[in-house]
Amino acid sequence: MDGNFNENDLSKVINADKANVWHHLIQHKPFETNDPRIIVEGKGMRVWDQNGKEFLDAVSGGVWTVNVGYGRESICDAVRDQLMKLCYFAQTAGSIPGALFAEKLIEKMPGMSRVYYTNSGSEANEKVFKMVRQLAHRKHDGKKTKILYRDRDYHGSTLATMSAGGQDERTAEYGPFAPDFVRVPHCMEYRKHELGLEHLSGAEFGRAAADQIEEVILREGPETVGLLCLEPVTAGGGVIEAPEGYWERVKEICDKYEILLHIDEVVCGVGRTGKWFGYQQYGIEPDFVTMAKGVASGYAAIACCVTTEAVFDMFKDDAADPMSYFRDISTFGGCTAGPAAALANMQIIEDENLLDNCTAMGERMLNNLRALMDKHEVIGDVRGKGLFLGVELVADRATKEPVAEKLGQQVVAECGAQGVIIGVTNRSIPDRNNTLCFSPALIATADDIDAITNAVDNALTKVFG
Repeated sequence: MDGNFNENDLSKVINADKANVWHHLIQHKPFETNDPRIIVEGKGMRVWDQNGKEFLDAVSGGVWTVNVGYGRESICDAVRDQLMKLCYFAQTAGSIPGALFAEKLIEKMPGMSRVYYTNSGSEANEKVFKMVRQLAHRKHDGKKTKILYRDRDYHGSTLATMSAGGQDERTAEYGPFAPDFVRVPHCMEYRKHELGLEHLSGAEFGRAAADQIEEVILREGPETVGLLCLEPVTAGGGVIEAPEGYWERVKEICDKYEILLHIDEVVCGVGRTGKWFGYQQYGIEPDFVTMAKGVASGYAAIACCVTTEAVFDMFKDDAADPMSYFRDISTFGGCTAGPAAALANMQIIEDENLLDNCTAMGERMLNNLRALMDKHEVIGDVRGKGLFLGVELVADRATKEPVAEKLGQQVVAECGAQGVIIGVTNRSIPDRNNTLCFSPALIATADDIDAITNAVDNALTKVFG
């Protein structure tokens, strides 16, 4: 760092940020007259900005990432020690933390067996798409190339993963996209009228929503469809948990038409829903599972594409054929800091029983938010799993008309003024960016949960009366 830098005077940092940094997901015009937020320090569930203001972080680093909280010395020590021993070698060779974390991860994922390390969640998903396309050419005469994805789901920001993007504001103006990506309907019971299924509820609705996937498959031709890609709980599209009956029917459909099932756990993975992986809440048996954010709680970059042995075996069936293996590399998949951090992260979750805490605190938060629903007419729906919850704001409960987007943003701002950082769906679904998002760290206490929901209560009162 610049020898002239003074930790007590962050004006240099602020000026450098304003002059040189291009932030994510934000319009920069206001920074011409106002300062961007600089997060300076974090400890436990709290972070501090450049002005010394303390915030309770209810979104785990902004995007569902810091699952075990800030300032974990054991993870930092593990990363530092590993970097001194070996920082990197391409995954054409193995590494000690890479092997040990893969073993520990697979122990948590019965039925899965192979871990492919990648740079990011987007790239992990793209690896699945490439594997499916390669299998289509090698096993199915080039026919089963189509990849189905769900309305409102999000799978990444590369051109290929945006081709599987169910959030139209995320993908707007970035086309044209890759061919043979086909959308299937969402499964959101609160908005079942959009699917023409308003007469159904519960498991009947769940199976009917999944039946709409089968209708798309039959329209496209089952012989052309190779993969169905789904989030276990839809994240940025509105925090949507599939209803009872949905996942059982999805599995029946995949088995019937020999379609591989890919579960995108980039948000839900490693404890966010109260189990190691979100799909384990629903008895799903996937062929691919991808993960990123919470794998190392943001202490180091790591993402994984995990497959079954049956999938793995299809890429090594002919050693004499130089084209038969998965001809792919991911540069930073060879970094050792990621799996070293992930091992320490997983150890913390085990030692502190954070899966149980996530379940208990998630139930407390869900009950708190439902109590707010009784108080505030603007709350149309409360939903989610574990410490991954959403509150949909509506102008009219009868019609379910969403509130104006700026009003949801005002709620976020009012919570921030109280020292609590929450989220709201952002540039996702046109006219549907109306869901408040919550994903506090798995270490949250009852006091933390109550502080978050009290801030929301106050903010709703101030914005809506």
